[in-house]
Amino acid sequence: MGMHGHLTFLLLSLYAPGTFVRATVLPDLPRVVALSEDAASGTRVAEVTVSCSNSSSSPNVTLDSIEPDHPFNSIAISSDPTNATTFRAEVTLRAGAELDARRVNQYTLILRAACPGEDEVEERLFVRVTAGHVLRCDTPFASAEGDVVQVLADVAPRTPLYAVLPQPLGGLTFRLQNHNTPLTLTRRGLVLAPDNGFDPSKDTQMFRLEIEVMDHHGHNCSGAVRVEVLPSRRPRVTFPEPHRAVTVTEGIGPWEVVTQVRASGDNVHYAILASVAPTLFTIDEVTGEIRSTRRLEVIRAHLLIRAYNALHPDDHATATVNVTVQGTDRQAPRCVPAIFVSQVPETVCPGCTLMTLTCTDTSTHGCLHYALEGPPSSLSHFCMEGPQLKVNTTLDYDSEAMAALGFQFTATIVVTVGGQPLQSTRVPVLLTVTPVNEFRPACPPSATFTVPETAAFGSVVGRVAGTDRDYPLDSLEYSLEGGSGPAQPFSIDRRTGEIRVVGPLDSRQQKSYRLVVRLTDTHNDLDLRNRQSRLCDVSVRLQAVPDQLPVCIPEVQELRIAAGFPGSRQPVTRLACHGGPDSGVLTYNIVGGNEDGRFRLEGNTLVYLPSERAEPHPFVLLVEVWGGSGARRRSSVVALVVHVTPRSTPVPPSTTTQHTTLQKEPLVVTQIEAVWDPPAWFVAVMTITGALLLATLGCMARNLLCSNRAPGKLFLAKSSRDVVEHSGGKEEQGHPRASSPGQFDGHAQDPCTGRDYLFNSVTGARRWI
Repeated sequence: MGMHGHLTFLLLSLYAPGTFVRATVLPDLPRVVALSEDAASGTRVAEVTVSCSNSSSSPNVTLDSIEPDHPFNSIAISSDPTNATTFRAEVTLRAGAELDARRVNQYTLILRAACPGEDEVEERLFVRVTAGHVLRCDTPFASAEGDVVQVLADVAPRTPLYAVLPQPLGGLTFRLQNHNTPLTLTRRGLVLAPDNGFDPSKDTQMFRLEIEVMDHHGHNCSGAVRVEVLPSRRPRVTFPEPHRAVTVTEGIGPWEVVTQVRASGDNVHYAILASVAPTLFTIDEVTGEIRSTRRLEVIRAHLLIRAYNALHPDDHATATVNVTVQGTDRQAPRCVPAIFVSQVPETVCPGCTLMTLTCTDTSTHGCLHYALEGPPSSLSHFCMEGPQLKVNTTLDYDSEAMAALGFQFTATIVVTVGGQPLQSTRVPVLLTVTPVNEFRPACPPSATFTVPETAAFGSVVGRVAGTDRDYPLDSLEYSLEGGSGPAQPFSIDRRTGEIRVVGPLDSRQQKSYRLVVRLTDTHNDLDLRNRQSRLCDVSVRLQAVPDQLPVCIPEVQELRIAAGFPGSRQPVTRLACHGGPDSGVLTYNIVGGNEDGRFRLEGNTLVYLPSERAEPHPFVLLVEVWGGSGARRRSSVVALVVHVTPRSTPVPPSTTTQHTTLQKEPLVVTQIEAVWDPPAWFVAVMTITGALLLATLGCMARNLLCSNRAPGKLFLAKSSRDVVEHSGGKEEQGHPRASSPGQFDGHAQDPCTGRDYLFNSVTGARRWI
């Protein structure tokens, strides 16, 4: 190690076994150095240490760069006076080098060094170019020749031609060093065209601007801009006819066209330079039409007209127009009618006469000429044959072109005497085309719809899309033949044609419906009574939906409650039932076991009404749950066993309390009901018979329930799945289970038929005995 901390490394060589090969070392590399773009020529960029293995002559160090045309000199080698094996390699900036951080912000230099008798090493030096603070003008603006801009001579006045963009921008002052130029330099460095533009009559023109730029630090740079003005390629404004003489007859009214002048060129506008006093004429600056400003009398007028380019007023030309107004005693013909307004049906045939004009010439017996003037649409549909106004082609009211015209045509019949335009009469014409109902409505190509039999009232089945070619297109009204009713539970919207469900549907009674829809057109004729219609067949198929019974969980419950005070209302339980997607709101009804009316249903809540009964009493209730409506009505039955304990019932003493947890097993009661629609007389007979039978059964059931172990009571085994004990699930040990009236042994009696059956505590099925 030397005094400056440089190390000499020995590298193993593979040239010969057992020998060491010495290698040159560049201990400072690789590394990164920064260089400002403002650096002057000869600036030292970096100094690199070269370490040799032994003292000898100076090493050979070369410099190369990945970037072409790098701005650095060759390596300069100097020895270290303190260490004979250490040398210094210096990298400097070449004379005349220009650094620009915007173009190249980093150079990668490759240094290769080799000491005498040692291997060559290669390392890299990274030179990062940073932005400087000296004001710099862009190239080629800052070059000796300056930047070049070419423009046409017809460029608009004060058009920006060039922008001086030095770096950095902001806080700069621009000063024009030569003032012998019509160009303008703004404070923001924009070069503008002259205020009056360039002279287009000259050939190529050249202007040079020398501009100095200075920032607020006092740094400055300068450059030049050469503006070459090329001849304009646009045509000059000229009059093909510079002199014109016009003769008109007195009597011309105000604002009538006397003549028209035309000039060639771009953006041509017109103006009258010299006119008679008072002003009798005016000119349209765009079209060149010369019109009268008042009723003309006998006079001679000399007009000087100028045509000019609106964007370049210096490009102009002039023409003279001599107007002679002659006197005359002839009068225009008189015509009847003076104005013609009429309605024409669209079915009028081509060649038909709409009106015959009667005109007379009071002054002479000259020949009258008839001509039709107006828009192209009017001239294509109508024509004049002498004094007769005729239809030239078919008038189709049902076309879009006719609708775009508003179904009206305007024109003017011009009647002249001897072909003199100023001795003419103009008859305005207004024709309105009226509609005629020509076509019958057409049925849609396919009118078959499918609807589920459970569709709710007002559900949309489909839409009948009829068509009609009369204008307005497809203006139809829809109606259902036979109307809506039980045999046809559908309705149709009068305007849209939407078919909706308005009655019950049952695919078991009828699988499809054939509807007859009447299509009637509207507003297709001037006479609203002239309407046409067509009958269309529509098929509606019913899609069967499987029945889904209401489901209650659980379907069998055993409940224990203590009776409250008489006259009170005591909730017992709430039934948890749900139906299918089309069942709607479920209906609950007690159909058995409520002999003395002590229970009632409030929605799905069972309520007990206490009485004066002193002994415990079990109730077996059958609750029917209904879903759906009409013929689609479906129901399930829920069994409820309610043990009611009176308030005064003594509880026998017991020293041991036994807690019994009842095993819940699913009990299913399945009842399949067939729906039948009998005749009315049969319903009346069965109703009377059923009422008598129910009264008899009610009396018998009441007597049976009053006995302690009478047949017909429905008891639920202790293995029932849903045991609800109102007393908290505790049972005293002193109550024998076999003889307690509060237990269910599975036997029951149907309150309607009187037949005995047995509940299976495992499957929940019912077996008749």
